[in-house]
Amino acid sequence: MRSMCNARDWWELSCRTRGTQTDGKHMAEFNNQESDAQILWEDVVAILTEDGLAPSTLAMLQSCEAIGLTDDTLTISAKSGFVRRNVERNADLIRGAIERAAFQPMRLAVDLNRGSAMASSVSAPAAIAQPRPAQPIPAATAPASTPTVSMPAHMPQANPAPAAHAPVTNQTTISREDLERLLNPAAEAEREPEAEQDALARRRKNPLVQDIAPADSQLTFDTFVEGEENQLAFQAAKAVANGSNGYNPLFIYGGPGMGKTHLLKAIQNYLAVNDPDRICVYRNAREFVSDYTDAMVDTSRDVKRALEQNYHDIDVLIIDDIQGFRGAAKSINFFFDTFNYLTSNGKQIVLAADESPAELGLEERVTTRLDSGVTLSIQVPNYELKLGLIKAFYERMKADAIENGQHDYDGTLDDASLEFMAQRAGASIRTIKSFCQLCLLEATSRQARGEEFTREDISQIATKKWGADTRTFTIEQIQKFVEQRYSVSHADLISNKRNKGLMEPRHVAVWLARELTDSTLAQIGERFGGRTHATVKHSIKWVEDRRHEDRVVHDKIARMKEDLMAGA
Repeated sequence: MRSMCNARDWWELSCRTRGTQTDGKHMAEFNNQESDAQILWEDVVAILTEDGLAPSTLAMLQSCEAIGLTDDTLTISAKSGFVRRNVERNADLIRGAIERAAFQPMRLAVDLNRGSAMASSVSAPAAIAQPRPAQPIPAATAPASTPTVSMPAHMPQANPAPAAHAPVTNQTTISREDLERLLNPAAEAEREPEAEQDALARRRKNPLVQDIAPADSQLTFDTFVEGEENQLAFQAAKAVANGSNGYNPLFIYGGPGMGKTHLLKAIQNYLAVNDPDRICVYRNAREFVSDYTDAMVDTSRDVKRALEQNYHDIDVLIIDDIQGFRGAAKSINFFFDTFNYLTSNGKQIVLAADESPAELGLEERVTTRLDSGVTLSIQVPNYELKLGLIKAFYERMKADAIENGQHDYDGTLDDASLEFMAQRAGASIRTIKSFCQLCLLEATSRQARGEEFTREDISQIATKKWGADTRTFTIEQIQKFVEQRYSVSHADLISNKRNKGLMEPRHVAVWLARELTDSTLAQIGERFGGRTHATVKHSIKWVEDRRHEDRVVHDKIARMKEDLMAGA
């Protein structure tokens, strides 16, 4: 295993090569050194992944680069002070993984990569893929069995090395400031960017900022299944996470299990990894109320003032299940004041509830605030979205089963089974996931016994989960529902009468038939008085146009769909 150069060795080497040709031998040594370090680091990350380390922490570790390896020390480069601090928090776990991968006691040193700011003032030797030395704690003060995380001096970034057989002429220059950094690594290690220091101080000071739970860390934009019913909310949430100012406040509403919390957590997870300087706090309404009531119980004015300051010192405030504010008048007042302060100071607010702002029954002054930005709904998933969800859940379960050796879930569901599962699935994303899990478990069991997993098996699982009246619909059921809702007769609904009172229920019934059944357009037309394919398409377009043009109509039709799915 090759020894890593120290800072002075690198400096002397760069001076010797200034204006001269570099031979391939030196290049190969440096390249091999970094290659060995990176291979070891990749093995370490793989071990930690198998150990179940939180995905958000794994993402930070994957962003680090292995830059040096000695007989007893692995040196990595962190892209920011935030990442480095997370490495420090997990030093014991990382050191243990290094020793398991290297089969010997090892230490860890961490270099803070300051990026292009230094590259602009330093021109590194082009032919040398140079390590950036770190200074681990000496063995005399830190035994080899203790993980050592240090903050070394920044070293100039190397340009990509050319092929070993192609000698090049190096023109290396270095400023006095950079030379001082090389010769005084301890001082440089303490110099974090001012903004980063401020963000860290704010995070440590604010008790509302909490670590993301391992289960919640899996709720990312990548794991969210996008469909027509949630597309606008999904895009808006991503825009907020990327710093857009056009969605403030962002209010997302829809029934339980529609994916609202997933989107809110995805924003939090994205910021934690990609923009940690923005202080993001997630609370549901009950936690917010609890924060306020606990502070009010305390007789100290300092406690009340601290609560207010903590909520004011937030860049992105996320509050879930806003309907939990009902009946909490004093907490609502505190929310009202917090809302006004944050929005007036350019801070982002994201909210979610089961109902639209107007339907929550809160004070008008609060309702107008909630509805003052962008309000978007997530609707009951249609067949296409259900199928997409089931396929995504199935693929993830299979992948997890293979990775973790869970043979209870290594069965196979063919396309026909997945499609039938989508027909029999319920309206909630949570229940759809559970349904998929049960089907895969049963399929695995039957296939292990040499038996076939059939449509009847799927129907039985659906019946046990949702009852005999599982939300699979016939066109006749939809027609009956619409007739009752609009108070029209069946004969009028399927007739050719074109009076205004019949057009809307007929269009809506056709649209619902397309959404909630697997019938073709021709089959739907046949059940509506022998209408043509083009006529059915016209009805569907009529509904879609009004859903997009008029929010009142959108909510009305969405509520009808939800009521139908719920058996109302």
